[in-house]
Amino acid sequence: MQRGSGQRGKRGDTAAEQQERTPMENGVLRETGGSRTSLEGGGVAPAQGGTAPANAPHPPRVRPRLVFHTQLAHGSPTAKIEGFTNVKELYAKIAEVFDISPTEILFCTLNTHKVDMLKLLGGQIGLEDFIFAHVRGETKEVEVTKTEDALGLTITDNGAGYAFIKRIKEGSIINRIPTVCVGDSIEAINDQTIVGCRHYEVAKMLREMPKAQPFTMRLVQPKRAFDMISQRTRSTKNPSEGKVASGRETLRLRAKGTATVEEAPSEFEEEAARQVDDLLESYMGIRDVELASTMVEMAKERQSPEQFSQGLDSLLGEFAFPDEFVAEVWTAICEARGCSK
Repeated sequence: MQRGSGQRGKRGDTAAEQQERTPMENGVLRETGGSRTSLEGGGVAPAQGGTAPANAPHPPRVRPRLVFHTQLAHGSPTAKIEGFTNVKELYAKIAEVFDISPTEILFCTLNTHKVDMLKLLGGQIGLEDFIFAHVRGETKEVEVTKTEDALGLTITDNGAGYAFIKRIKEGSIINRIPTVCVGDSIEAINDQTIVGCRHYEVAKMLREMPKAQPFTMRLVQPKRAFDMISQRTRSTKNPSEGKVASGRETLRLRAKGTATVEEAPSEFEEEAARQVDDLLESYMGIRDVELASTMVEMAKERQSPEQFSQGLDSLLGEFAFPDEFVAEVWTAICEARGCSK
């Protein structure tokens, strides 16, 4: 199946044609009418042949126009989207260009149409990344009997109301149910819908299921193209999970506030976020690179574990993080930064 720049979107040209006209559409410099505009929206240099007055006032800063290319993961023309500031708005833009409902989109991956949890779209998008939207496929229902304390599931969510499976532990209860796959959205538990619940709420519900008492999960798998239909997909731990290639600028999507263009995370921030993400899985059964990055940012502005704990309660109180978890997060961030507790 041919993808990417070889397909024409119903609202735009092929990716190849777009790149031919604007080789760095989201790059550091963009040519517009004989002048150059920096990505950060800085001043406009004089056009060729012109001269700038010695004491000319700086023109107002202009918010950059960021355009991203997108396809439906199971196959579609290429389209362009822009003008979103959070994940919900991103889904709405994708849904609009493909004439589907935003609720059809389960999650997005970057630069691959496959269900690859290492390429999952989180809170950051590289300015040259290609976005693939995975939409609802078949619904299936499975019966699970808890014979151990843990099911072996790691849950994440798409930021727009759907929790889905990011990891299945080898040898676990869920691993022994072949119809459950990484990427499946959990739509209901015992006929109780969980659409709209956050990933930590779903993980808590599953942890609290009693042993030896069967329960059902209604799952929705992402629609797949022919070349994606293969043996069951599993996600394994990888140190590069959630990492952004160094030297790139990214669009940082925030649950609260406006999206911002930022430098890619530093080596310290990437390592600290990875360790915090591992702790989130260990304590809460979730993985969330964006949440981990937010906690690392907060720690950078705090001078003590007490201040850090207070900051978490203020910003992320709904998670109800255990005290021992907060202490371990602070220690992990300090160790990544090379300082003492």
